[in-house]
Amino acid sequence: MTSKERVRACLEGRIPDRVPWGEFAIDFDTVEKILGHETYLRAKAKSQIAFWEGRHEEVAASYREDHIELHRRLGLDIVTFPMATWEIPLPSDEPPPRRIDESTWEDRCGRIFKYSAFTGDITCVRDPVEEVRSYSVGDFQKTPSPPALDPRSWEILESVIREFKDEKFICGPSGGIIGCVLPGGLERGSLALIEDPDLITAATAYALKQQNLADETLVHPDSDAVLVAYDFGHKTGPFISPDMFRRYFLKANAARVEKLHRKQGKKVILHSCGNVNSYLDFFIEIRFDAYQSIQESAGMDICRLKKEYGRKITLWGGVRLENLVAGTPEDVRRDVRRAMECAKPGGRFILGTSHSVAVGSRYENFLALVDEYEKTAAY
Repeated sequence: MTSKERVRACLEGRIPDRVPWGEFAIDFDTVEKILGHETYLRAKAKSQIAFWEGRHEEVAASYREDHIELHRRLGLDIVTFPMATWEIPLPSDEPPPRRIDESTWEDRCGRIFKYSAFTGDITCVRDPVEEVRSYSVGDFQKTPSPPALDPRSWEILESVIREFKDEKFICGPSGGIIGCVLPGGLERGSLALIEDPDLITAATAYALKQQNLADETLVHPDSDAVLVAYDFGHKTGPFISPDMFRRYFLKANAARVEKLHRKQGKKVILHSCGNVNSYLDFFIEIRFDAYQSIQESAGMDICRLKKEYGRKITLWGGVRLENLVAGTPEDVRRDVRRAMECAKPGGRFILGTSHSVAVGSRYENFLALVDEYEKTAAY
């Protein structure tokens, strides 16, 4: 079987020749060890600084060339396009943020950006514009516009997909997934669920139109699936109650997936961290083809999920990110063996980490994952 055939069989409930292996993302520090040179691929902070300095072409070349080289070096069955692998921001006349110190920047609107060595990312930690912005139903009654995409972004996407489309299973970008639409962020949006349900309804309807329209720009015709990312929960439970989710967001998410299935002809795979035990039946009802992440440290045990849901949805995970970062090679091998023993029988299982091969993963642990997978993957 090719990787494409292997993953498709897995998603459709057939037994492949071996368990597929895929990762939501492999961050730059591991990529650099695999390739033997520096990269911008999944180097989120480094890429952001390069964009601020106008070095778009340099980043674009790395995204294109290193993505292809990485997949040529590794036996991954699935090609993905998460953040910092393909999208180049449009040129702008806006001045770059001013650097305040080694890890802090401020833009002309007063937004504060901080670098995190833990995640290798630069995040907006204060947005005074958003803090004072108010939302009304009228804000969501306009007609959405299609996203503007830098031609270099599509060139990167096209180059990588053209290289692997006959061989590997391609999870490309799309307009996204509804998730939970909370105008103004989690705190203000959660209050609106109680105090202004008409606002939530209008914002969700607008998001559905916007994402459906964005598909026309972002979904590649040669992709096999789209991989959508939305974290529905924190470590002990969902951000909003299951009753609230069913009331406001279930139908909109189901409509998104149905459209991607029917009109775009794509499988739909969900990446979601946190404790989402109470949402698993929703994932089945929405008709996601696979659920990726499966965070054991948040109470998401892959062996239990296999027993309860393994005939209804493909499960993608099994190796704890915490063990890649802070464990030993034997810890990682034990994770692989346990996942293979309980989730491999009957198919509908893809091996991978509980999130990604994230910044700080020990290379010897990653190599242990690859080696143990190769020993145990065959059916």
